[in-house]
Amino acid sequence: MFSKILVANRGEIAVRIIRTCKRMGIKTVAVYSEADKNALHTRLADEIYCIGPARPDQSYLSIPNVLSVAEAAKCDAIHPGYGFLSENPNFAEIVEKCGFTFIGPDFRAIERMGQKSVARELMQKNNIPVVPGSPDSIEDAREGLQIAKQVGFPVLIKATSGGGGKGMRLVEKPEDFASMFDMAKVEAQASFGDSRVYIEKFITNPRHIEVQIAGDTHGTVVALGERECTIQRRHQKLLEECPSPAVSPALRKKLCETAIRAAELINYYSLGTVEFLLDGNDNFYFMEMNTRLQVEHPITELATGLDLVEMQIRIANGEKLNLPYKIADLKGWAIECRINAESPLNSFAPYPGTLETYIAPGGPWVRVDSSAYQEYEIAPEYDSMIAKLIVWGNNREEAINRMLTSLSEFTIKGVDTTIPFHEYTLNTDTFRSGNFNTSFVAQHMPDFLMKEHRKQDMEAAAE
Repeated sequence: MFSKILVANRGEIAVRIIRTCKRMGIKTVAVYSEADKNALHTRLADEIYCIGPARPDQSYLSIPNVLSVAEAAKCDAIHPGYGFLSENPNFAEIVEKCGFTFIGPDFRAIERMGQKSVARELMQKNNIPVVPGSPDSIEDAREGLQIAKQVGFPVLIKATSGGGGKGMRLVEKPEDFASMFDMAKVEAQASFGDSRVYIEKFITNPRHIEVQIAGDTHGTVVALGERECTIQRRHQKLLEECPSPAVSPALRKKLCETAIRAAELINYYSLGTVEFLLDGNDNFYFMEMNTRLQVEHPITELATGLDLVEMQIRIANGEKLNLPYKIADLKGWAIECRINAESPLNSFAPYPGTLETYIAPGGPWVRVDSSAYQEYEIAPEYDSMIAKLIVWGNNREEAINRMLTSLSEFTIKGVDTTIPFHEYTLNTDTFRSGNFNTSFVAQHMPDFLMKEHRKQDMEAAAE
């Protein structure tokens, strides 16, 4: 087993990885930017090193800076977390060439799945359904417009190397295509260093379902069930569930078998997530494969009883999975709410600032993954996430009620947060019925705004 791991990340995921390493008896090395000098992950690690200024490209995205720390600290392995360098095939390859173990998949798998159009083509060739669209990346807006007309509007223009909702534009009319195409390319270049984009048919009002897979270096791949990721804003997830209320046992079997087959096509090992769009007739379409640990992995942990970070580390160490199943049985129901420093009243705009008050909920079946604390500074240079609030229940209703109780106990002052929107969402008949789609936020925002403004008026009148 590794004796020392460098955690090439920040925030809650760095804390999460360090905690598992401690439990496994592995020493940890944390890296931090100048903006993160007081961050929680720097207090928990055995060794800490500053790797540059606040700007990510000069710190957390700097491959030379990260590797120089790994060398100086005499690390065995590097865990990339999610975001930053986690899906950079060049980083994964260089890590291995420098004599460290990359805690993740082979760089060739990252590269193939990172090029979304290449991944789509591979799936199509192997009879895995994909959303209709361009067979490859599109360089020219005129060519893209012709393809868009062939598949039919509305379409999505998506970054070839993209993810997280960035480098993505919805185009509903042909006359808007050229300007949206240019904007998508500019954002793709800024976000991923790759301006290439491709075209996909926009499936109206689908659900977003993903399957967690794990593969070892001995050829075994298993599926650890699905996650419901349909509640989104700006193509970015707000709330996730495991399992999905829309997935029957028969559909789960099909989704999991398809995800396993997708991983086996590229001899995949480590953790990975295969993402699908699900329409109203239980037809599903491959979207992409994320070759890293997902933000929402804790709900799978609560529903399976597994520590996915430990699993990642053991796979990287060459160990076999040794699980008694090909498809995991999910126990109970888990829900995650992303508590972000954002203003739901202002189109979820980021709200950086200082946490003047931070009191997290607790109790049985409640988990809070966070790096925040009282007086913690939410820096504008990074993601707006404050915490992930995760609960488990014996069934969906119990999990929803436990989440509502936990949200009511979560006290944060100094910045606006997504807590009010989560409380609203969990109380809607639409959510409780389990019958919702990706338009949920847009459809319910007017009602949410009206109720929040009314509540604010009442509070002001009472003062």
